[in-house]
Amino acid sequence: MKKIYMDHAGTTPVRKEVVEAMLPYFTEKFGNASTVYSYGREARKAVEEAREKVAALIGADPKEVYFTSGGTEADNWALRGIAYANKEKGNHIITTAIEHHAVLHTCEDLEKKGFKVTYLPVDKYGKVRVEDVINAINDKTILISIMHANNEIGTIEPIEEIGQALKNFDRKIYFHTDAVQTVGKIPVDVNKLNVDLLSISSHKIYGPKGVGALYIKKGTKIQPFMTGGGQEFGKRAGTENVSGIVGFGKAAELIASELEEQQKKLSYLRDKLIKGIMENISDVILNGHPVDRLPHNVNLCFKYIEGESLLLNLDLKGICASSGSACTSGSLEPSHVLLAIGLPHEIAHGSLRLTLGRDNTEEEIDYVIEAIKEIVEKLRQMSPLYNQKK
Repeated sequence: MKKIYMDHAGTTPVRKEVVEAMLPYFTEKFGNASTVYSYGREARKAVEEAREKVAALIGADPKEVYFTSGGTEADNWALRGIAYANKEKGNHIITTAIEHHAVLHTCEDLEKKGFKVTYLPVDKYGKVRVEDVINAINDKTILISIMHANNEIGTIEPIEEIGQALKNFDRKIYFHTDAVQTVGKIPVDVNKLNVDLLSISSHKIYGPKGVGALYIKKGTKIQPFMTGGGQEFGKRAGTENVSGIVGFGKAAELIASELEEQQKKLSYLRDKLIKGIMENISDVILNGHPVDRLPHNVNLCFKYIEGESLLLNLDLKGICASSGSACTSGSLEPSHVLLAIGLPHEIAHGSLRLTLGRDNTEEEIDYVIEAIKEIVEKLRQMSPLYNQKK
């Protein structure tokens, strides 16, 4: 049975060109990038070339890009690093109710350490209001962290507008955005977004898992996340994951060259998938903003059925998808994002996220539409709620 992969927001397959670029750094080019002899210099050169490629993808200076173990570490470092380095100036952080758990759980932990956190609501599309962000600022605010686009429902947030508004303040309030879902999908430029910190992950752009980066604008006062050696300009200790960093750099280089073409292709396939499902199945809700959404994201709620049953039946037909966010899809609790946009528990439980990638085809879209239609009809026939409705 052919497999159809539609969970690219969860992870992406590593491209062959990326694997080929990485392989020498496991064997003949195995040096530690912090050593001074030839093996080490070779590894150091590869790390710095990768840093340039990642920086180019987001419009940053290479010296503002710090490699991490992934997006979660980047988020943790941004929040904890700014909070602890600036606590003498204030203890207030602003975020939203729909952030990734890497941000939400870090904020919850910081609250235990004496910091105050404001969790802003979002509208029915999952978008935060710029005025709500600005109105939440007080004289103790030191950091604002709002994701560039939501990982579940795909809504793109007004980051550029918030960053612009923060320029009007006469004191520094640091601005972080988790751009794990947007980098490589839509144009991302740290200068245009007006952010001080930005998180990226390699495995969302067809690179290897276990590597990511945090953009830190020059002049930002931040504590190191890990201490030990002097790696990453003295801000992130630990022997560099040279092969992973090389793969990340290659993935960034490739996706930058295809960005416009892929954005058009994915938007077309996304719209075809949404239209096909909405026209063929009743009682379906499209979650997220209808226009300001990621080009590869489709998130739907099917009334009267459970998302888990839908996923298992899709898997039997060779279709890989997710219910809720990728990192918490094993949870029995409904998505915090869907609850935050106002969906009741029973509807939020019937969610399905399909996220497309560079290898998906129109034929696959047609197959998935038919498969979902058939599965939903079958599951609803077994649903007492659906039969009551009839």
